[in-house]
Amino acid sequence: MQRPPPYVRKPSQRGAVIHAPGDVRLENVDEAKIVKPTDAVIRTAVTCVCGSDLWPYRGAEPVDGPHPMGHEYVGFVEEVGSEVTSVRPGQFVVGSFATSDNTCAHCRSGFPSHCRNREFMSTCQAEYVRVPNAQGTLVAAGEVPGEEFWPGLLAVSDVMGTGWWAADAAEVGPGSTAVVVGDGAVGLCAVIAAKEMGAERIIAMSRHESRQKLAVEFGATDIVTERGEEGVARIEELTGGVGADSVLECVGTAEAMRQALHSARPGGNVGFVGVPHEVAVDGQELFFSHVGLRGGPAPVRRYLPDLIDRVLTGAIDPGKVFDLTLPLDQVAEGYRAMDERRAIKVLLRP
Repeated sequence: MQRPPPYVRKPSQRGAVIHAPGDVRLENVDEAKIVKPTDAVIRTAVTCVCGSDLWPYRGAEPVDGPHPMGHEYVGFVEEVGSEVTSVRPGQFVVGSFATSDNTCAHCRSGFPSHCRNREFMSTCQAEYVRVPNAQGTLVAAGEVPGEEFWPGLLAVSDVMGTGWWAADAAEVGPGSTAVVVGDGAVGLCAVIAAKEMGAERIIAMSRHESRQKLAVEFGATDIVTERGEEGVARIEELTGGVGADSVLECVGTAEAMRQALHSARPGGNVGFVGVPHEVAVDGQELFFSHVGLRGGPAPVRRYLPDLIDRVLTGAIDPGKVFDLTLPLDQVAEGYRAMDERRAIKVLLRP
């Protein structure tokens, strides 16, 4: 068991702020504090840069003035609002990028990422974080875990939970053939998920040697380097002309979606979790393909207890997707490293 570091609130707190494409800075930001009785404040243990953060960084999403960044977090509870009883100060907690009360109709049906009181986290590359809907969002990790578990638990707060949703939405099952489109952190975690769900064959589509090696370590049985129609032809070749039972689309581009839909067999399923950018699906083509399509923001909170347990028992180690660790004050370098594909995913230590 590791004890939490002593709590010393600083007169100001620092966080990452994006000003324009390619311009991320560490600055003094608004203090994280209790605003509503359903809030909690956590002191960040570790945080990170997400692949989706690169969309505004690369100018693919508008940056309308400076705003804070980050939606992945684990840390120590410092304060809780008067209505929060599920966690208490001192506990080490994991949350989701989408907060949820965990009681509304959407939450009860298994989609907390569509909670009627949902708020998306957006200030987590910082020393302290205010978490709305803390009662339903945060899950304590039992005793404070050793630091060796922190990267894996951080991955659970988004990329591992999102990879799990990709496999779940694509209905990966025992003995199935799964194709993973995308070799970023989500795609690599989707390989873990497909293996855990019993896929017999897992085909990872990747052009990068370091990511290919990690995919194989996580459970990939085949690597396909081709993209587009060449990639689809290679999938057909590997599956005897049938196609995959399940395809996990973890990118969000039009090319990745086409590749995913064309790689699935009739009656197969595509789980798409990459945030779509300029993606359009032909309804008539989808109709006649007999391919099922399901996706959206991952219901991470639904999976948290199970995934936390898998990390703490050593069943999975999604923390290996972090291949560069930097102090928070080098957050700008973290963005550059991921943008230039020098890193799969960057871990930040406040």
